[in-house]
Amino acid sequence: MSSLIDTKPGKRRSIPIEMIDASSAPALEARLTAAHRQWMTSTSFRPSPGSVLLLPDANGAIERVLVGVDASEPLMALGALPYRLPEGNYEIAKESVATDTDLVALGWALGAYRFERYRARGRAPAQLVVDTATSRALQPIIDATYQVRDLVNTPAEDMGPEQLAEAVHALAAPHKAKVREWIGDDLLAANFPTIHAVGRASHRAPRLIELTWGKNTNPRLVIIGKGVCFDTGGLDIKPSDGMRWMKKDMGGAAHAIALASLVMKAKLPVRLTLLVPAVENAISGSAMRPGDIIRTRAGLTVEVDNTDAEGRLVLCDALAFAVEQTPDLIVDFATLTGAARVALGPEVPALFTNRDALADHVIGAAEVSADPLWRLPLWRPYRRMLESHVADFANSGASRHAGAITAALYLERFVPENQNWMHLDTYSWNDADRPAHPRGGEAQGLRAFFRFLSERYA
Repeated sequence: MSSLIDTKPGKRRSIPIEMIDASSAPALEARLTAAHRQWMTSTSFRPSPGSVLLLPDANGAIERVLVGVDASEPLMALGALPYRLPEGNYEIAKESVATDTDLVALGWALGAYRFERYRARGRAPAQLVVDTATSRALQPIIDATYQVRDLVNTPAEDMGPEQLAEAVHALAAPHKAKVREWIGDDLLAANFPTIHAVGRASHRAPRLIELTWGKNTNPRLVIIGKGVCFDTGGLDIKPSDGMRWMKKDMGGAAHAIALASLVMKAKLPVRLTLLVPAVENAISGSAMRPGDIIRTRAGLTVEVDNTDAEGRLVLCDALAFAVEQTPDLIVDFATLTGAARVALGPEVPALFTNRDALADHVIGAAEVSADPLWRLPLWRPYRRMLESHVADFANSGASRHAGAITAALYLERFVPENQNWMHLDTYSWNDADRPAHPRGGEAQGLRAFFRFLSERYA
């Protein structure tokens, strides 16, 4: 439930929410009754971001809500209120400080999200009344964000490769898209050796899931998502604290599925291919070993320096397969490296691309969408960090320097120079609650990339 409702004026009683900051506070106080001014004084209310004051009417009911905001961060303005305010209908007051009200409404809806699959349903969120046009414009983004969060929050026992495939089939049905899969040893027969190598140790067979949609005459767009449903690290096993949240290692797949859904709902004029290499990086007698050499789909040989650098292995065969379609653009999403989090923190995904114009376009879309991205360089001299003396290159190296860059450089080896390509290294997670961003799975870069694609293929 997104907690946004649309209605015609006068059909429902809604409590106004007035967003204020230090500059608008004097005008507010001049409009208030003496009783309300006294109430503000008694409660020591100040219009700092996140502060809330309920103003009562003569009968003790809520007459108006005052909320301190930073007008430069509209997504956060009301994002904490759906469960902080009593149940009921609210609306943004016309006297509010000027800001982007569409982003304010989106933040409200994103803050109303709760993952309740495994526990009793809690209280309903408060409702924000918006006009019909706003509701229709925002609902696809809200639904896609909720889908990413639901997929990432679901534990690995209930979100394995098969369940990711089910999500793709469910997406395909209403859009009459086609789906095919290569499962288990079929991957070897079809020449997807690295996907098979990463997932073969699990009792749940690895697979590559492909969805296709759109007219063949339209520009080809390929969206790829890393679908490592759980990552033990393999034989280079992770410590317990590093393994604890590895159910989210399929966050790239969740983003790719949600973005594909937005593309099809918007009927963008593209020939869409969605690729999800779905595996569990487990430990058993058949697990890949450090020092193993794999001949990839592209014909390049890769030495497994570290079995915990598995995401780039499942992606490289998918990238090679995508390149064979000679698309206009390839976009991949992956929870690929901790190094990207060290560099940029948990809230800003790392963007890599081989085209400056693509970077400029999507970063501009990110700014408009309040969906931050930051570009990191494909610094090719660092390829030396992935050198191998027995294979074309390794999947990892001894140095811990520039880990996000070297991972992107590994992927780039499978993308020809003349191919447009973008890679997003995303955390897909909120470590703690923030307004509009509840703890748990998160969509990062989804709004930015959908705006970018909508503009590119308008």
